Amino acid sequence: MEETAFLKLKEEVERYVHGRLRELSERIEETGECGPDVWAELRERGYLRLAAPEAYGGRGLSFTQYLRLLELFSQSHGSIRMIVHVINGVWRPIDFLATEEQRERFVKPLVRGEISVAFTLTEPNAGSGADIETSARLEGGEYVLNGEKWLITFGDTADYLMLYCRMEGTRGYDGTMALLVPRTAPGVEIRLMPPTLGLTGTGHAHIVLKDARVPAANLLGDIGQGLAGALNGFLDPSRVCVGMTCVGLAQRAFDLAVMRSSERVTFGKPLSQRQVVQTWIAEMATDIEAARQLVMHAGRLKDAGALTPPPASMAKLYALEMLQRVTDKAQQIWGGIGYFKGYEIERIYRDARAQKFEEGTAEIQKAVIAKHILAER
Repeated sequence: MEETAFLKLKEEVERYVHGRLRELSERIEETGECGPDVWAELRERGYLRLAAPEAYGGRGLSFTQYLRLLELFSQSHGSIRMIVHVINGVWRPIDFLATEEQRERFVKPLVRGEISVAFTLTEPNAGSGADIETSARLEGGEYVLNGEKWLITFGDTADYLMLYCRMEGTRGYDGTMALLVPRTAPGVEIRLMPPTLGLTGTGHAHIVLKDARVPAANLLGDIGQGLAGALNGFLDPSRVCVGMTCVGLAQRAFDLAVMRSSERVTFGKPLSQRQVVQTWIAEMATDIEAARQLVMHAGRLKDAGALTPPPASMAKLYALEMLQRVTDKAQQIWGGIGYFKGYEIERIYRDARAQKFEEGTAEIQKAVIAKHILAER
């Protein structure tokens, strides 16, 4: 998007985040639900097709432009941030492997908001690697699926599951495959998982597949390409995005901490006049900016078509660990009252913990980084 138009959009989003979305955030926490009206409002405003190309019906933002808006959305509510992040990214792994016919059937309707898709990789005994166990066998013109998936964000409501599995009898990357599975297909059982510690209003599903049948035409790419499509088409850019959501959430925690440090008086003095608090504020500001720049570096690589797993994992890893440090200090500045529900800093503290699991844990990111470094020696 041309920079002048983008800056106008950025101002619009900033007003929306600090106005309307503050109201919605309070409602979501009170009711425990992020209702269809929230989705509809975000969709009508064009915020769920920011990152897709104009040719697909998207708004055509560059990846770095999208990251700048994602930082703002991440300062609202965890579930709103999750909607914006997931829906603006889930078209990528489909597009990465899709034929032109599949782009017309799935990608463009997804971008336009006519269908919804849940990224479906994680299993009870497998997470972010080639150890997935869900299997498929070809019978006639259909794939027959067996296995389980869980922790699937929006898997309880999506029209399709972007499901990763493997052909029966294969191991490792060989035989991995990607299928678009209708949520209502025979043999697909959706079990709603318990509420999470944070991210109030975001549904997660445990999916059980028992001889579930899917048309062979719903196979994306070739057999053996599945996991590569998941990693390159979704996880690498999504890890960069999660890094920026950490930056946005940390920025909001920081702003609340600075405000509180000026208001809260102990022993006759505002906290902001105490050296230890000033030290924390300086550390938090530096930590946030360092993470922001690392994430934006990875974003520029993505725009240049040069993003590889290490910088994506580095961005997510550093931003994640930064977020834990910043939210801990911010809540400490708020004191005991910041531990009570009803205060935004308490919600931020809970929501920050979820980032440890999105798109791979810190340990997974370190493994990815080390693997690539050692392979080059």
